Amino acid sequence: MVLISASVWMLASCKEKSLETTYSSQEDRIDSFIEGLLSDGTATRVVHNAGSNRVVLAEGNGDELAEGGQVSFYYAGYTFSGSAPNANSLFATNREDTAVESGWTVTGADYTITTLTLDDETRLINGLRNGLVGVKGGEICYIVFSGKYGFGDEYVGTISKNSALIFQVWVESLTND
Repeated sequence: MVLISASVWMLASCKEKSLETTYSSQEDRIDSFIEGLLSDGTATRVVHNAGSNRVVLAEGNGDELAEGGQVSFYYAGYTFSGSAPNANSLFATNREDTAVESGWTVTGADYTITTLTLDDETRLINGLRNGLVGVKGGEICYIVFSGKYGFGDEYVGTISKNSALIFQVWVESLTND
């Protein structure tokens, strides 16, 4: 019994170390990607929040989205492999032009703007939720994060477990009432 318990503990410990190595490697690739965007002038600035990295491509204006605020936006979600998003890694979007450009077809796709309140009841993956905090109306950004803040140890549709993700977000408007 003791031998079995020790083996289970060692296996769990090895799996946890392997997962942390995976996340660390993803975060290194994310950092390199961001450095490239900053150095070539594609990005204006980067905001880090609780494991998420918001890379601002076009500045917005007005108030920043706060907890409890409401935001309306378009998005395209991609698995992140270390470089800019590409058509082959698209897994979700509510922008018809992005879907068409990517050759992405979904029966009954909904290309309407997403509007949500950013509070404890908001059902978003942590990486996207944390990345939205502080956006401004009119902002265009990437929100990129390791699998630790994405879907974690679950397969979701075509997304492999523990995948790093990147979302391009086009913020239309927000209110903090």
